[in-house]
Amino acid sequence: MLARFFQKYTGFLRNLKASYVINNWLHAGQLRHNRVYYRRFELRKNVFSPIGSKDFGGKHDSDIPWLDQPGALERLEQHPWFQALDAGMQSKIRQFVTDGYTVLENYFPEGATTALNAEVDRLLDSGKTGFNYTGRKIFNLPEQSDLAGDFFRHPPLLEILSFLLGKPALPFQSMNFTVGSEQRAHSDSIHMMTEPPGYLIATWIALEDCTEDNGPLFYYPGSHRLPIITTEHYNSGNTFFTIGENSNRHYEDKMAEVIAENGLQKQLFVAKRGDVLIWHANLLHGGSPITRPGATRKSMVCHYFAEGVFCYHEMSQRPALIKGY
Repeated sequence: MLARFFQKYTGFLRNLKASYVINNWLHAGQLRHNRVYYRRFELRKNVFSPIGSKDFGGKHDSDIPWLDQPGALERLEQHPWFQALDAGMQSKIRQFVTDGYTVLENYFPEGATTALNAEVDRLLDSGKTGFNYTGRKIFNLPEQSDLAGDFFRHPPLLEILSFLLGKPALPFQSMNFTVGSEQRAHSDSIHMMTEPPGYLIATWIALEDCTEDNGPLFYYPGSHRLPIITTEHYNSGNTFFTIGENSNRHYEDKMAEVIAENGLQKQLFVAKRGDVLIWHANLLHGGSPITRPGATRKSMVCHYFAEGVFCYHEMSQRPALIKGY
């Protein structure tokens, strides 16, 4: 399918909106459910057409996630599920509200992470999976591996994510890494957006120890409270027919300006094998440079949309293909 083609290809067709429209038609069953949202938001477009924040005309649904609303900490303290947690876990949930992330230390056992690393090596060696055009990301490994699916759809973790979102969390997309991404600071909202905004959450699972020289993840605590940056806020280069060729680079330049303007302070995530970082959709984060030649940084990133919201990709201007509908 075209989806696999786009994962590998970096040429003109990747930037042509018509290519995505064709791919949307090929996945019609995963998009027809969006018609109810188009009526709700008065979007006068075909459900297979390009879509972005601009199409909402600046009018967004007021139903934002409950932990993004004023008085979230007060309501949190009164919630029965929260009250049933031990003091340590309560502190982690509060940190998610205030800082936009929290860490579950030693969440997955060493045996499970070792098995998944061996599974990734086997699938790469056999050619049953592979990296996308970046040469670093393996997309949606759970489609080839039940073991990866166990991490992706881990019930106790899904329960936590659903509580944080205030709606059931739907597993949407995963990426496995063998080395660090070295990606500049960004918010997931530019890639995976929702209406109402904010109904996305992500996890980063350390599949080996992470050190300061193997390209650790970094993030900016509290940055999730800043306004979401969309393609309307920087020079995306988008036209009626194409996606801007340098849209991502221009976006990252914009985020560098936002970080400087707000005096944000970078923090490294020097993780231990089995640790899980949970972060808010709008938390600014990225990958540090790899300073030790040959260093690996095996990890798995998982993204989850909330049930019952409209989901799309802001930078590539296309509706999200969510399996299960």
